[in-house]
Amino acid sequence: MLRTTDKPTRSRVKALLLGSVFALALGGIVASETALIFGNSAQAQNLSQPQTSQPVFSFADMVQRVQPAVVSIRVKTDETVGQGDSDVEGMPPGLTPDSPFYDFFKRFGMPGAPGNRNGSPQHRYGLAQGSGFFISADGYVVTNNHVVENATDVKVVTDNGTEHAAKVIGTDPKTDLALVKVTDGKDFPHVSFAASESRVGDWVVAVGNPFGLGGTVTAGIISARGRDIGAGPYDDFLQIDAPINKGNSGGPAFNAGGEVIGVNTAIYSPSGGSVGIGFAIPAHTAQQVVASLMDSGKVVRGWLGVQIQPVTDEIASSIGLDKARGALVTEPQTDSPASKAGIKAGDTILAVNGQPIEDAKDLARKIAAFPPKTVVDVTLWRDGKEQPVKVDLGELPNDQVASAKSTDSGSDEHTSLGDYGLTLAPANAVGAGDSGAAITDVDPNGKAADKGLRQGDVILEAGGQAIEGPRDVSKAISGAEKAGKKAILLRVKSGDSVHFLALPLGK
Repeated sequence: MLRTTDKPTRSRVKALLLGSVFALALGGIVASETALIFGNSAQAQNLSQPQTSQPVFSFADMVQRVQPAVVSIRVKTDETVGQGDSDVEGMPPGLTPDSPFYDFFKRFGMPGAPGNRNGSPQHRYGLAQGSGFFISADGYVVTNNHVVENATDVKVVTDNGTEHAAKVIGTDPKTDLALVKVTDGKDFPHVSFAASESRVGDWVVAVGNPFGLGGTVTAGIISARGRDIGAGPYDDFLQIDAPINKGNSGGPAFNAGGEVIGVNTAIYSPSGGSVGIGFAIPAHTAQQVVASLMDSGKVVRGWLGVQIQPVTDEIASSIGLDKARGALVTEPQTDSPASKAGIKAGDTILAVNGQPIEDAKDLARKIAAFPPKTVVDVTLWRDGKEQPVKVDLGELPNDQVASAKSTDSGSDEHTSLGDYGLTLAPANAVGAGDSGAAITDVDPNGKAADKGLRQGDVILEAGGQAIEGPRDVSKAISGAEKAGKKAILLRVKSGDSVHFLALPLGK
């Protein structure tokens, strides 16, 4: 309440209030105009001013340091083309159907070069271009096998545009790596492989020559490790989201310190360009392969000589393992190191030299890392317990043929296992082999069909016992049920392959 000693009139009070409001409004306008025209340091700030106390993160210094070691590789190719070669646009030049990477590129719609369908082999000439990087001052360059495969002439172009003649020292199609050496020049800037493994979430910088544009840098993170893309038996790729495109093949992927953590090899792409899913060969794999290529021009790997398959939870339960681990032997190859050491079908390989085996792929990689003639300690799971054996590894042959042994046949009866949806007959009675129980009918809604058993398959073993005829299968199942087992392990021949599966027991 307004209090005054002289009691002003109502009209006078009203005039005073209106004057105050007008003055405030005018003052606000003037202040605003002043701030807009001249700037007010207390209220408006130049956001582009550098903040010396908070440096901006950048890869520029690292890239400037390593980029001179990254090169472009230009290749002239010559290969023989025969009847049936396909034409799929985008297939890396020189990639042949027998390459482990052929199916991968073809699967994602990345076709090969024009083929010859008139039935007569002929030569196809072409130009290929990829990336690579120096790993030594005397001119050794790492790249992809599919970049230099079938090369008749190789040129290495450095970051400053200088072109050098080069030759292929060696290639390894199984990992898609190759080693090239410059034949003229020396004292090249070079980079090193990272000593420690990278982690998911680490920064990654890809440097290469995408689409022939010249040195290009992209950045991202490692999205995943241990990726199996179906390219070969030693798949163990890093998945990265740093964009890599056609022409990046063979280029390096760097960590934030400028060390090579991988060799860019493949992308998943419905369109042919980067969609953020790229694959790089890890540094530890590349380093081992490159060392072998530099030493002898080829990669020599240890050989165990077994056909293997993964261990599922049901298979683990059926053989008494605590969990799914290791690699299950479906067949030791004839005269192989495994067969000579006494490894049998049905054994599960749990460890090599004390190193646990996670799965079938892990076993293949670990064995391949040993040189031939190395004696290794293999831990088997057999008859419900661990058993050690020593194996003198051989040299991995280029072509491996597995042969299955057969046992004597016996019973000639037909048996129906209604609870499992199976009808069996002696394999020798239906022309399916000399031994075992052949599946003549499968209920599509039964347990057997659910586990992948099909008409024409032959059961060779059940519960670790050789099967001579259908009666043996029935006995093995009854015995496993009485023993309280939840599943029985079957060794099954499907066509030319042999594998194990766990058939759940009970109605």
